[in-house]
Formats: sequence, structure tokens, C-alpha cells
Amino acid sequence: MPQPDHVSGLPVPDPATLDEDLKALFARCVDKLGFVPNVLRAYSLRPSRLRNFIAMYNELMLAPSGLSKLEREMVAVVVSSANRCYYCLVAHGQAVRQLSGDPELGEMLALNHRVARLEPRQRAMLDFAWKLTSEPAMVGEGDRASLRQAGLSEEEIFDLVETVGFFNMSNRMASGLDIMPNREYHRRDR
Repeated sequence: MPQPDHVSGLPVPDPATLDEDLKALFARCVDKLGFVPNVLRAYSLRPSRLRNFIAMYNELMLAPSGLSKLEREMVAVVVSSANRCYYCLVAHGQAVRQLSGDPELGEMLALNHRVARLEPRQRAMLDFAWKLTSEPAMVGEGDRASLRQAGLSEEEIFDLVETVGFFNMSNRMASGLDIMPNREYHRRDR
């Protein structure tokens, strides 16, 4: 049975009505991915928020960091698993498959990251991401010390916490707006 056909539980503007910078953004998405991610289409209801979302996403996920692109995508999947965010599990699970070259890793992280064979650094990061998502009031200095012991620098810990925070917000937007993942994500990198 296929997923629902809608993009979002709220109206999605016709891309032709968007400002030129957003039309150009959507065109870049089509050139690079072959489609416009539904999260961007849903955010286009509030153009200034879409611009802010893109700026934050690009800073967190694409800018230089001691965290690799794969590690940041793995964090996105584990946070989304804790929150049971369908959109982000599908979209970022595909990114994990693509970046890792492992068609099983995304599913392991989505269902139970503890079953995946990971490097100690990645295990520490994902355990921390899970805890910060599911029990934020329980995170303390011992958790940051564990990350340092696993080899993360102070800057990498900051980047990890910011990435976890972003995807918690993003999960709530996707779930609250009932954003459906693009069907293309399901088929890629299997």
C-alpha cells in the first residue's frame, strides 16, 4: 500500500508564484536530485521561514565540521528514530545509504542503532543523540565526557548538539504538518 499522495497537511503554494530566489533554489534541487524535497515545498508556505530553514540546514549539514557528512546524516536518522518521524527517517535514511554505500545501515539506524556495527566514536555520538532527544533533562557532564573520551573535540560536541537540536525541531515540523517524503527516496541506493 503506497503512502498518502499529499505533500503536506497544509496547502503548498504553486512554485510559479514563489520569489525568484526560491524558484532558483527549486531548480537547483531538480538539477541535483531530480525533484524538490517535499519539506522545502511545505516550507514554501512561509517563504522567509524556508530561507531560514535552508540557511540553517546548509550550515549544519554542508559547512565544514569535524563531523563527517555521513555522521551528521546518521545523527539525523537516530534523532528521527527516537521521534518516529516518517519524513526524516525516509529522507535521511536514503542519505545514509548513499554516503555509506551500505543499503542496510540506514534501516539499522532507523529501527535500533544499537544493532549496527559502528566505530566507538560513532556509537558514542549516536547514543548521545538518542539520549538528548529522548531524555534531554538527563544529559550532563558525564555524557559530554564520554564524547571527549571517544575523541570528539569541543567544537565537534557543539556541532553534534546543534545537529540533534535541529533535527528535533525539523521532526516536529514534519510530523506536525504531516509532510510526506518524496517517493524517490524509497528507491534510491538499495
